[in-house]
Amino acid sequence: MKDFFTLECCVDSVESALNAERGGATRIELCSNLIIGGTTPTKALFETIREQSSIRIHVLIRPRFGDFLYTEAEFEIIQREIQLFQELGAEGVVVGCLTKDGELDFGRMKKLRSEAKDMSVTLHRAFDVCKDAKKTLRQAQDLGINTILTSGQKQSAIEGIELLKELEAESGDVSIMAGAMITPQVIQYFLEETEISAYHMSGKQILQSQMEYRNMEVNMGLSFFSEYEIYRTDEEAIKKAKMILEQCVK
Repeated sequence: MKDFFTLECCVDSVESALNAERGGATRIELCSNLIIGGTTPTKALFETIREQSSIRIHVLIRPRFGDFLYTEAEFEIIQREIQLFQELGAEGVVVGCLTKDGELDFGRMKKLRSEAKDMSVTLHRAFDVCKDAKKTLRQAQDLGINTILTSGQKQSAIEGIELLKELEAESGDVSIMAGAMITPQVIQYFLEETEISAYHMSGKQILQSQMEYRNMEVNMGLSFFSEYEIYRTDEEAIKKAKMILEQCVK
């Protein structure tokens, strides 16, 4: 077991970022629209969090919901967003591009690694829908990627634990960060069963909107999501996760 740990909290609001910091997260992955897997956050959201918090910020760069095969226009946006957040002082970016055949788009990823300059770079869960996990790990090593965020190519990290073990064993200088349905209890299990010491969680709780008047006949987006529920990081969940990590990773 490594003698250090990383606890990354995925957040999409100022309130969640502050809860993550108070809970003891190592860093945040900042995004918008976490409920659909996350998209690139706004400049204003980044700046507001930076004004109120000193926590390390890694910014998700994802121009839209959906797959990771990007048009030329979308790739241009990704490059510009990396430049923007680099100038704003983000400590890291979280990116990923695939080819239509499910391979890592090595050429584009090389450009993005260069655009990121001295920022830390995480290959996000595009990794989980690539064709060959081991080949992609080797490519990430060649690119100088710092972290791979992955569930072991399954819906949850628990389901993907066997591949996660294999990736960790072959990771070299790349940090394998387990993500997807991570809770304090799951972290405890992983620490007993694997050598992984980096974890990604939202620690979310569902809060009810304070709206008193509610028109239940109208939905602003995906009909199976309530307009009157707010997802927010639970400070206590982050504290529990950190306590488990501190006890087990020495």
